Amino acid sequence: MAKLLYLRDIGPTEVGGFGISNENDLWLVEDIQLVEQVCTVVSVEFDDDSVADFFDSQVDAGRQPEQFARIWIHTHPGASPSPSGTDEETFKRCFGGVDWAVMHILAEEGNTYTRARFNVGPGTENRLRCRTVFSSEFPASDHEEWFIEYCDNVTVYDPFASSRTFADSYYESDWWEQAPSAADRWSDSLLEAGR
Repeated sequence: MAKLLYLRDIGPTEVGGFGISNENDLWLVEDIQLVEQVCTVVSVEFDDDSVADFFDSQVDAGRQPEQFARIWIHTHPGASPSPSGTDEETFKRCFGGVDWAVMHILAEEGNTYTRARFNVGPGTENRLRCRTVFSSEFPASDHEEWFIEYCDNVTVYDPFASSRTFADSYYESDWWEQAPSAADRWSDSLLEAGR
């Protein structure tokens, strides 16, 4: 959760990735991994080659597809976590052919939306409640590593300019100086979630 909050707050756009599940409890997400993507304030588009490379690396690490390719996590920069029409189309197109899949959206102020889709048998969809499990072991926060992962994978798209990497946008614009720091927003969100 700490990494997802950090990724939500580090930039001005949506950002997305794949949830990495515990091998013994597929509903327990232990990490989120980014792939190369083009992001706007209302959309995330994954690079197909990067997704394929990610899948290969996960299989090489000994994980099953159920652990790394079923939970789609992304953020919304506003307060509403409700899925957009684009989110719904993406979830149907990219995850409609697997036995089950989950879409999780984290918005500002800690608002979340989570839905599971089961594509076998009669098929069904259910909203889920999410919670942070503090009793599970998890690695320490590594803001530097998370920042590098973000910069390596996120291209901020401005329809009125050329596409740029996050690093270009970070160093060439003043949006960052005008907004609260990501670390401050992240710690505020974590404190708020702990109430």
